[in-house]
Amino acid sequence: MTIRLLLNGKKAAQEDIREAVYQLREQGYQLEVRVTWEGGDIERLVQEAGAEGVTRLIAGGGDGTINEVVDALLKHELSHIELAVLPLGTANDFATACEIPTLSPYDALHLALTGQATFIDAASANERHFINIATAGFGAQVTANTPVALKNFLGGGAYTLQDLFKPLTFSLLAAEFCMTVKR
Repeated sequence: MTIRLLLNGKKAAQEDIREAVYQLREQGYQLEVRVTWEGGDIERLVQEAGAEGVTRLIAGGGDGTINEVVDALLKHELSHIELAVLPLGTANDFATACEIPTLSPYDALHLALTGQATFIDAASANERHFINIATAGFGAQVTANTPVALKNFLGGGAYTLQDLFKPLTFSLLAAEFCMTVKR
């Protein structure tokens, strides 16, 4: 089994992640690491993984990183590659719902290397695939407008604080709304 970690570049310098990768390699686990640098890197790295026979990808980042990896896997018909998660985001909603350790990179990576894969549902909207959540309006605006420094300091609580002290306005126009669920 070839396992590769796709690590969000914003998290690459975190010492606890480097230490976890080092410890797991010392224990004999084969773990390749690729770091994103700019927009479009995840799609390119996922395509490379498919061409190079990678069998499991670990999405190292937040919910956005996970969704980018899922989108690229499904867009390029690479659903045979297993997806694992190293949760490094603000709220880590997906990882929390899946009971993936969110406080210890070592524990999350160990699970990603040794855990059994299971099927989960994915959805798509406007030709983009995703898991976990799709949002628009108020929730999307809060997420986009919350300062990174505040998220780093307070984690998911930053979104609540943003809601309380900065009223948001938005408009929504929907001529037609249709949702199709496929299995």
